[in-house]
Parts: sequence; C-alpha cells; structure tokens
Amino acid sequence: MRNRFEAQLEELNTELIRMGGLIEASISSAVKALIEQDREQAEKAILADIGIDEKEKEIESLCLKLLMQQQPVARDLRLISAALKMITDMERIGDQAADISEIAIYLSDEPYVKKLETIPAMAGATIKMVSDSIDAFVRKDLELADSVIRDDDIVDELFVTVKNDLIALIHRDPDTGGQALDLLMIAKYFERIGDHAVNIAEWVKFSITGEHKSVEM
Repeated sequence: MRNRFEAQLEELNTELIRMGGLIEASISSAVKALIEQDREQAEKAILADIGIDEKEKEIESLCLKLLMQQQPVARDLRLISAALKMITDMERIGDQAADISEIAIYLSDEPYVKKLETIPAMAGATIKMVSDSIDAFVRKDLELADSVIRDDDIVDELFVTVKNDLIALIHRDPDTGGQALDLLMIAKYFERIGDHAVNIAEWVKFSITGEHKSVEM
C-alpha cells in the first residue's frame, strides 16, 4: 500500500513540474509578445492559460485522491496540503501572464514611448523565482525556497525603478501617459507573479518544516 502511495506522490511531483513548465512558457510568451510586439505570441500565452487551468484541476483531483484513498502520515499531509495551496498560486500566475499578453496585444500597433529594459529584467527574475520555487518543492530544498523569498527583493526594486522611470517620462511628456500607465500595469503584474512565487516557496517550507507564517501548528 505504501509503495502505491509513494508512486502517487511521485506522480504529484511530475504533474507539478508539468504545470510549472506551462506557466514558465506562458510568461516567456508574454514577454516575447511584449518586447517584439508579437500578437501571435500574446495569443499563445492567453490560450496557454486554459491548459494551466485544466492542469490545476487534474492536480487538485490527484491530491484529493491521495487524501481519501490513502492514510497519509503528518509529513505526507503537509506535502499534499502544500501542493493544493501551490497550484492556486500557479494558476494565478497563468492568469497574470494572460493579462500581460492582453495589454501587449493592445500595444502591438504603436511604437513604445521608451526602450523596454527593466521590465524584461523583471520578467527574467520572476521566471527564475517560479522555476526555483517548484524545484524546491520537488527536491525538498529548504535553502532554495529561502533563496526564492530573498529574490523577491530584486523584483520589488526593479518595479520601483520602472515606476519612477515612467513617472519621470509622464512629467516630461504628458502625451505618453496612456502607454506609460499600460507599461506600469505590466510591471505590476510581474511584481505579483513574484509575490505568488514567494507564496509557493512559503508552502514548500511548510511541507518540509511544518511551519508557515500564516499557519498556527
């Protein structure tokens, strides 16, 4: 019985990796759509959100099956509970990649009011955070989870840079205000993706240690 349970836990890891791959690809498509003003890439990211939603349901079903059909010990309960929390944040990351892509479509036919530099850096940092947070869960790597949480400071600093640059641009040329606000919204979505990666990392820590900042044990 335990061997079967371990096999199902391994399946859970595999499915989480697959969902992680989907959201990483979705973010990458959204970034490419934005930088290259490529509507096709943007539409690809929007469509990918459907697959991400379906994967969330599959993993949720697997977790519930593990809880109902097996008799998990406390450590297993923490792992399954963490996975259920993680997929909620992962699904929201997919939503935000789609939101970025929708704005990218809107901006695809007009020249940018400034060169995009900091926003792509934010995107790269958030993709790394997402990838590392899922790897930390699969590898049960507490140090990697902590590094994801620390990396959020980098994303937050980049967001402040984007915000200040765009505010200065609007002050110099009020006619740029509309697009500047769209770019600021995109940066905010990337900041939120970073926040979701932190949430995932916090649940990874819970699955390993049994401690979470919002959970009283």
